[in-house]
Amino acid sequence: MRPILMKGHERPLTFLKYNRDGDLLFSCAKDHMPTVWFADNGERLGTYRGHNGAVWCCDVSRDSSRLITGSADQSAKLWDVQSGTQLFTFSFDSPARAVDFAVGDKLAVITTDPFMGLSSAIHVKCIAADPDDQVGDSVLVLKGPQGRINRAVWGPLNKTIISAGEDAVVRIWDTETGKLLQENDKEVGHKKTVTSLAKATDGSHFLTGSLDKSAKLWDIRSLTLIKTYFTERPVNAVAMSPLLNHVVLGGGQDASAVTTTDHRAGKFEAKFYDKILQEEIGGVKGHFGPINALAFNPDGKSFSSGGEDGYVRLHHFDPDYFKIPSI
Repeated sequence: MRPILMKGHERPLTFLKYNRDGDLLFSCAKDHMPTVWFADNGERLGTYRGHNGAVWCCDVSRDSSRLITGSADQSAKLWDVQSGTQLFTFSFDSPARAVDFAVGDKLAVITTDPFMGLSSAIHVKCIAADPDDQVGDSVLVLKGPQGRINRAVWGPLNKTIISAGEDAVVRIWDTETGKLLQENDKEVGHKKTVTSLAKATDGSHFLTGSLDKSAKLWDIRSLTLIKTYFTERPVNAVAMSPLLNHVVLGGGQDASAVTTTDHRAGKFEAKFYDKILQEEIGGVKGHFGPINALAFNPDGKSFSSGGEDGYVRLHHFDPDYFKIPSI
Protein backbone atom coordinates (compact mmCIF):
# COMPACT_ATOMS: atom_id res chain seq x y z
CA MET A 1 0.00 0.00 0.00
CA ARG A 2 2.03 2.94 -1.25
CA PRO A 3 0.92 6.21 0.27
CA ILE A 4 0.59 9.43 -1.65
CA LEU A 5 2.47 12.16 0.23
CA MET A 6 0.73 15.50 0.10
CA LYS A 7 2.91 18.43 1.09
CA GLY A 8 0.87 21.62 1.19
CA HIS A 9 1.15 22.74 4.80
CA GLU A 10 4.08 24.44 6.48
CA ARG A 11 2.94 23.52 10.00
CA PRO A 12 1.42 20.53 11.82
CA LEU A 13 -1.92 19.15 10.60
CA THR A 14 -4.93 19.49 12.91
CA PHE A 15 -7.91 18.00 11.04
CA LEU A 16 -8.97 16.11 7.91
CA LYS A 17 -12.42 15.86 6.37
CA TYR A 18 -13.73 14.18 3.21
CA ASN A 19 -16.79 15.52 1.44
CA ARG A 20 -19.84 13.29 1.20
CA ASP A 21 -18.98 12.05 -2.30
CA GLY A 22 -15.44 11.16 -1.25
CA ASP A 23 -13.79 12.96 -4.17
CA LEU A 24 -12.44 15.90 -2.15
CA LEU A 25 -10.32 15.99 0.99
CA PHE A 26 -10.07 19.10 3.15
CA SER A 27 -7.12 19.60 5.48
CA CYS A 28 -6.62 22.07 8.33
CA ALA A 29 -3.30 22.98 9.90
CA LYS A 30 -1.57 25.45 12.16
CA ASP A 31 -0.38 27.41 9.09
CA HIS A 32 -3.71 29.34 8.80
CA MET A 33 -4.45 27.83 5.36
CA PRO A 34 -7.24 25.25 4.99
CA THR A 35 -6.51 23.31 1.80
CA VAL A 36 -8.57 21.15 -0.56
CA TRP A 37 -7.18 18.16 -2.48
CA PHE A 38 -8.39 15.58 -4.97
CA ALA A 39 -8.98 12.53 -2.77
CA ASP A 40 -8.05 10.15 -5.58
CA ASN A 41 -4.54 11.26 -6.50
CA GLY A 42 -3.68 13.84 -3.83
CA GLU A 43 -3.55 16.74 -6.28
CA ARG A 44 -3.85 20.07 -4.50
CA LEU A 45 -6.79 22.10 -5.77
CA GLY A 46 -6.46 25.23 -3.72
CA THR A 47 -6.28 26.99 -0.36
CA TYR A 48 -8.74 29.14 1.56
CA ARG A 49 -6.98 32.36 2.53
CA GLY A 50 -8.28 34.58 5.29
CA HIS A 51 -7.56 33.14 8.74
CA ASN A 52 -4.84 34.69 10.92
CA GLY A 53 -4.35 31.78 13.26
CA ALA A 54 -4.15 28.01 13.43
CA VAL A 55 -7.23 26.37 11.87
CA TRP A 56 -8.45 23.65 14.23
CA CYS A 57 -11.39 22.09 12.45
CA CYS A 58 -13.57 22.13 9.34
CA ASP A 59 -16.72 20.63 7.91
CA VAL A 60 -18.18 20.58 4.42
CA SER A 61 -21.85 20.73 3.44
CA ARG A 62 -23.58 17.69 1.94
CA ASP A 63 -23.60 19.18 -1.55
CA SER A 64 -19.92 20.20 -1.22
CA SER A 65 -20.72 23.86 -1.88
CA ARG A 66 -19.80 25.30 1.52
CA LEU A 67 -16.91 24.85 3.90
CA ILE A 68 -16.87 25.99 7.52
CA THR A 69 -13.62 26.40 9.45
CA GLY A 70 -12.85 27.19 13.10
CA SER A 71 -9.66 29.00 14.00
CA ALA A 72 -7.46 30.26 16.83
CA ASP A 73 -7.99 33.79 15.41
CA GLN A 74 -11.33 33.84 17.31
CA SER A 75 -13.44 33.30 14.23
CA ALA A 76 -15.25 30.65 12.22
CA LYS A 77 -15.56 31.28 8.51
CA LEU A 78 -17.94 30.09 5.81
CA TRP A 79 -16.36 29.60 2.38
CA ASP A 80 -17.51 28.88 -1.13
CA VAL A 81 -15.76 25.55 -1.80
CA GLN A 82 -15.35 26.04 -5.53
CA SER A 83 -14.17 29.65 -5.72
CA GLY A 84 -12.44 29.87 -2.33
CA THR A 85 -14.22 33.13 -1.50
CA GLN A 86 -15.12 33.94 2.08
CA LEU A 87 -18.89 34.09 2.44
CA PHE A 88 -19.15 35.04 6.12
CA THR A 89 -17.12 35.35 9.32
CA PHE A 90 -18.55 34.45 12.74
CA SER A 91 -16.55 36.42 15.30
CA PHE A 92 -16.04 35.31 18.90
CA ASP A 93 -14.20 36.47 22.01
CA SER A 94 -12.08 33.34 22.13
CA PRO A 95 -10.62 30.76 19.71
CA ALA A 96 -13.13 28.65 17.73
CA ARG A 97 -12.22 25.00 18.17
CA ALA A 98 -14.80 22.58 16.68
CA VAL A 99 -17.30 23.06 13.84
CA ASP A 100 -19.97 20.71 12.48
CA PHE A 101 -22.82 21.14 9.98
CA ALA A 102 -26.18 19.71 11.01
CA VAL A 103 -27.99 17.31 8.68
CA GLY A 104 -29.59 19.58 6.08
CA ASP A 105 -26.83 22.20 6.47
CA LYS A 106 -29.25 24.79 7.89
CA LEU A 107 -27.46 24.84 11.26
CA ALA A 108 -23.87 24.63 12.42
CA VAL A 109 -22.39 24.04 15.85
CA ILE A 110 -19.22 25.93 16.79
CA THR A 111 -17.36 25.56 20.09
CA THR A 112 -15.19 28.27 21.63
CA ASP A 113 -12.30 27.80 24.04
CA PRO A 114 -12.01 29.08 27.61
CA PHE A 115 -10.09 32.37 27.30
CA MET A 116 -9.29 35.34 29.54
CA GLY A 117 -11.85 34.38 32.17
CA LEU A 118 -14.49 33.21 29.68
CA SER A 119 -15.64 29.61 30.00
CA SER A 120 -15.89 27.29 27.02
CA ALA A 121 -19.13 27.54 25.05
CA ILE A 122 -21.13 25.74 22.36
CA HIS A 123 -22.79 28.04 19.81
CA VAL A 124 -25.51 27.02 17.36
CA LYS A 125 -25.74 29.21 14.25
CA CYS A 126 -28.30 29.30 11.47
CA ILE A 127 -26.73 28.89 8.04
CA ALA A 128 -28.60 30.88 5.40
CA ALA A 129 -29.20 29.43 1.94
CA ASP A 130 -28.15 32.77 0.44
CA PRO A 131 -24.86 34.14 1.86
CA ASP A 132 -26.28 37.67 1.62
CA ASP A 133 -28.86 36.74 4.26
CA GLN A 134 -26.30 35.30 6.66
CA VAL A 135 -26.23 36.74 10.18
CA GLY A 136 -23.80 36.13 13.02
CA ASP A 137 -26.29 35.69 15.85
CA SER A 138 -26.41 32.42 17.77
CA VAL A 139 -29.71 30.56 17.98
CA LEU A 140 -28.45 28.87 21.13
CA VAL A 141 -25.39 29.28 23.37
CA LEU A 142 -24.52 26.58 25.88
CA LYS A 143 -22.06 27.42 28.63
CA GLY A 144 -19.58 24.61 28.53
CA PRO A 145 -17.85 22.75 31.32
CA GLN A 146 -14.41 23.54 32.69
CA GLY A 147 -11.64 23.28 30.16
CA ARG A 148 -11.65 23.16 26.40
CA ILE A 149 -14.27 21.37 24.31
CA ASN A 150 -12.23 19.63 21.61
CA ARG A 151 -15.12 18.18 19.62
CA ALA A 152 -18.82 18.79 19.25
CA VAL A 153 -21.05 17.02 16.71
CA TRP A 154 -24.75 16.74 16.00
CA GLY A 155 -26.69 13.74 17.26
CA PRO A 156 -29.57 11.94 15.50
CA LEU A 157 -32.11 14.19 13.73
CA ASN A 158 -30.22 17.29 14.96
CA LYS A 159 -32.02 16.92 18.30
CA THR A 160 -28.84 16.68 20.33
CA ILE A 161 -25.24 17.85 20.36
CA ILE A 162 -22.49 15.56 21.64
CA SER A 163 -19.44 17.25 23.13
CA ALA A 164 -16.18 16.09 24.68
CA GLY A 165 -12.89 17.66 25.68
CA GLU A 166 -10.39 18.42 28.41
CA ASP A 167 -12.44 17.24 31.37
CA ALA A 168 -12.69 13.75 29.76
CA VAL A 169 -16.51 13.66 30.01
CA VAL A 170 -18.76 12.99 27.00
CA ARG A 171 -21.98 15.03 27.21
CA ILE A 172 -25.24 15.09 25.28
CA TRP A 173 -27.14 18.40 25.08
CA ASP A 174 -30.70 19.12 23.97
CA THR A 175 -30.63 21.49 20.98
CA GLU A 176 -34.11 22.86 21.66
CA THR A 177 -33.70 23.78 25.32
CA GLY A 178 -29.93 23.81 25.73
CA LYS A 179 -30.26 21.47 28.71
CA LEU A 180 -27.63 18.90 29.55
CA LEU A 181 -29.32 15.54 28.96
CA GLN A 182 -26.59 13.07 29.82
CA GLU A 183 -23.00 12.61 30.87
CA ASN A 184 -21.08 9.39 30.48
CA ASP A 185 -20.61 7.11 33.47
CA LYS A 186 -17.35 8.25 35.14
CA GLU A 187 -16.43 4.65 35.99
CA VAL A 188 -16.21 3.56 32.36
CA GLY A 189 -15.30 6.93 30.81
CA HIS A 190 -11.96 8.35 29.72
CA LYS A 191 -9.45 9.34 32.41
CA LYS A 192 -7.74 12.13 30.45
CA THR A 193 -8.55 14.72 27.77
CA VAL A 194 -10.75 13.52 24.90
CA THR A 195 -8.93 14.65 21.77
CA SER A 196 -11.15 13.37 18.99
CA LEU A 197 -14.61 12.11 18.16
CA ALA A 198 -15.86 10.35 15.04
CA LYS A 199 -19.43 9.34 14.20
CA ALA A 200 -20.38 6.12 12.41
CA THR A 201 -21.77 6.55 8.91
CA ASP A 202 -25.25 5.54 10.05
CA GLY A 203 -25.06 7.88 13.06
CA SER A 204 -25.92 5.16 15.58
CA HIS A 205 -22.64 5.19 17.49
CA PHE A 206 -19.46 7.19 17.79
CA LEU A 207 -15.82 6.75 18.72
CA THR A 208 -13.75 8.91 21.09
CA GLY A 209 -9.96 9.01 21.40
CA SER A 210 -8.14 10.22 24.48
CA LEU A 211 -4.73 11.03 25.94
CA ASP A 212 -5.37 8.14 28.37
CA LYS A 213 -4.12 5.83 25.58
CA SER A 214 -7.52 4.42 24.69
CA ALA A 215 -10.44 4.87 22.32
CA LYS A 216 -14.04 4.11 23.26
CA LEU A 217 -17.12 3.27 21.20
CA TRP A 218 -20.43 4.68 22.50
CA ASP A 219 -24.11 4.35 21.64
CA ILE A 220 -25.15 7.80 20.39
CA ARG A 221 -28.59 7.80 22.04
CA SER A 222 -28.04 6.11 25.40
CA LEU A 223 -24.34 6.97 25.84
CA THR A 224 -23.71 3.34 26.78
CA LEU A 225 -20.11 2.23 26.41
CA ILE A 226 -19.93 -0.52 23.77
CA LYS A 227 -16.21 -1.21 23.28
CA THR A 228 -12.79 0.02 24.41
CA TYR A 229 -9.57 -0.14 22.37
CA PHE A 230 -6.28 0.06 24.28
CA THR A 231 -2.99 1.23 22.83
CA GLU A 232 0.38 2.18 24.27
CA ARG A 233 0.43 5.88 23.47
CA PRO A 234 -1.85 8.91 23.69
CA VAL A 235 -4.58 8.88 21.00
CA ASN A 236 -4.88 12.15 19.06
CA ALA A 237 -7.17 11.01 16.26
CA VAL A 238 -9.73 8.29 15.56
CA ALA A 239 -11.71 7.13 12.53
CA MET A 240 -14.08 4.30 11.65
CA SER A 241 -14.28 2.41 8.39
CA PRO A 242 -17.66 2.88 6.68
CA LEU A 243 -17.19 -0.48 4.97
CA LEU A 244 -15.61 -2.96 7.38
CA ASN A 245 -15.66 -3.42 11.14
CA HIS A 246 -12.41 -1.54 11.58
CA VAL A 247 -11.41 1.40 13.72
CA VAL A 248 -8.15 3.25 13.27
CA LEU A 249 -6.29 5.19 15.97
CA GLY A 250 -3.43 7.62 15.57
CA GLY A 251 -1.24 9.48 18.00
CA GLY A 252 2.18 9.41 19.58
CA GLN A 253 3.81 11.08 22.49
CA ASP A 254 3.68 14.81 23.09
CA ALA A 255 5.36 16.90 20.39
CA SER A 256 7.80 18.35 22.95
CA ALA A 257 9.22 14.87 23.62
CA VAL A 258 9.52 13.88 19.97
CA THR A 259 13.01 15.24 19.31
CA THR A 260 14.51 13.02 22.00
CA THR A 261 13.42 9.73 20.45
CA ASP A 262 14.05 7.90 17.24
CA HIS A 263 10.98 8.06 14.99
CA ARG A 264 10.69 4.27 15.01
CA ALA A 265 10.40 4.36 18.79
CA GLY A 266 7.85 7.15 18.72
CA LYS A 267 5.14 4.79 17.50
CA PHE A 268 3.81 7.23 14.91
CA GLU A 269 1.67 4.76 13.08
CA ALA A 270 -2.02 4.50 12.38
CA LYS A 271 -3.20 1.36 14.17
CA PHE A 272 -6.12 -0.69 12.93
CA TYR A 273 -8.36 -2.59 15.34
CA ASP A 274 -11.19 -5.04 14.86
CA LYS A 275 -14.24 -3.07 15.95
CA ILE A 276 -15.99 -6.07 17.47
CA LEU A 277 -13.12 -8.10 18.91
CA GLN A 278 -11.16 -5.01 20.03
CA GLU A 279 -7.92 -6.62 18.82
CA GLU A 280 -5.19 -4.86 16.86
CA ILE A 281 -5.05 -6.15 13.28
CA GLY A 282 -2.36 -3.99 11.70
CA GLY A 283 -0.59 -0.67 11.45
CA VAL A 284 0.48 1.87 8.86
CA LYS A 285 3.77 3.65 9.50
CA GLY A 286 5.22 6.70 7.83
CA HIS A 287 4.80 9.93 9.77
CA PHE A 288 7.82 11.59 11.40
CA GLY A 289 5.85 12.80 14.38
CA PRO A 290 2.53 12.25 16.11
CA ILE A 291 -0.57 11.71 13.97
CA ASN A 292 -3.06 14.52 14.69
CA ALA A 293 -5.79 13.76 12.15
CA LEU A 294 -7.38 10.71 10.53
CA ALA A 295 -10.25 10.31 8.09
CA PHE A 296 -11.78 7.48 6.07
CA ASN A 297 -13.03 8.04 2.56
CA PRO A 298 -16.83 7.50 2.58
CA ASP A 299 -16.34 4.58 0.15
CA GLY A 300 -14.08 2.82 2.70
CA LYS A 301 -11.41 2.14 0.07
CA SER A 302 -8.85 4.69 1.26
CA PHE A 303 -7.94 6.71 4.31
CA SER A 304 -5.74 9.68 5.06
CA SER A 305 -3.64 10.75 8.02
CA GLY A 306 -2.22 14.14 8.94
CA GLY A 307 0.80 14.56 11.19
CA GLU A 308 2.84 16.93 13.27
CA ASP A 309 5.33 16.70 10.37
CA GLY A 310 3.06 18.80 8.12
CA TYR A 311 2.32 15.97 5.69
CA VAL A 312 -0.98 14.45 4.67
CA ARG A 313 -0.54 10.80 3.72
CA LEU A 314 -3.20 9.30 1.49
CA HIS A 315 -3.48 5.50 1.54
CA HIS A 316 -5.47 3.48 -0.99
CA PHE A 317 -6.02 -0.01 0.38
CA ASP A 318 -4.67 -3.08 -1.42
CA PRO A 319 -7.17 -5.80 -2.36
CA ASP A 320 -5.65 -7.90 0.48
CA TYR A 321 -6.98 -5.46 3.03
CA PHE A 322 -10.56 -6.37 2.17
CA LYS A 323 -9.79 -10.04 2.74
CA ILE A 324 -8.76 -9.61 6.38
CA PRO A 325 -10.95 -12.15 8.14
CA SER A 326 -13.55 -10.56 10.37
CA ILE A 327 -16.49 -12.08 12.16
